[in-house]
Amino acid sequence: MRRPFSPVRTGVWVGIAAITMSFAAYTSAMVVREGAAADWQHIRLPQLIYFNTLILLLSSVTLQLGTSRVRWSWLETASDRGAVRGIRPQGLGWLDLTLALGLLFLAGQLLVWRNLAGQGLYLATSPTYAFFYVFTVLHALHLLGGIVALGYMLRRIRRSLADDPPDQALGAAALYWHFMDVLWLYLLMILVLRL
Repeated sequence: MRRPFSPVRTGVWVGIAAITMSFAAYTSAMVVREGAAADWQHIRLPQLIYFNTLILLLSSVTLQLGTSRVRWSWLETASDRGAVRGIRPQGLGWLDLTLALGLLFLAGQLLVWRNLAGQGLYLATSPTYAFFYVFTVLHALHLLGGIVALGYMLRRIRRSLADDPPDQALGAAALYWHFMDVLWLYLLMILVLRL
């Protein structure tokens, strides 16, 4: 049975709203800066960015598979409340894979930044690269928060610390993760079109 109010989900929505406003402000600043001076240069994005995008999109698929299977196995055993505490829900492997893909995305982003630094292209090189680094680093930090939250949920599920089904907290973590994917697609579009 679903609760009408979920503080966890509400907190995630507040966080999503704040992150959205922040990135909208950064986008606005970039558009204003691009038109304000002649020193704006268009850059070619590293090809690894597109591979990283596929990794992140795949992580949303594995997350959806994992969360639906965890919920299904939890509901399947909910009729026998005595057995709930010791179950190992199905779908945890998918959630582990989601975490691994999230970490692989971050590793790919580190490679992108190292590659650019190896070419002498840093935050202070030009306004274009400054916005590139700001957008991608901030997204990576927010995704790292999602990795921590999902890892915490996995730990709780494995230890069966929650007496209630993991619907609320796991659903909130999944919502945040999917938002990170949508935000990345938005950022990629901005990076391709404006940088």
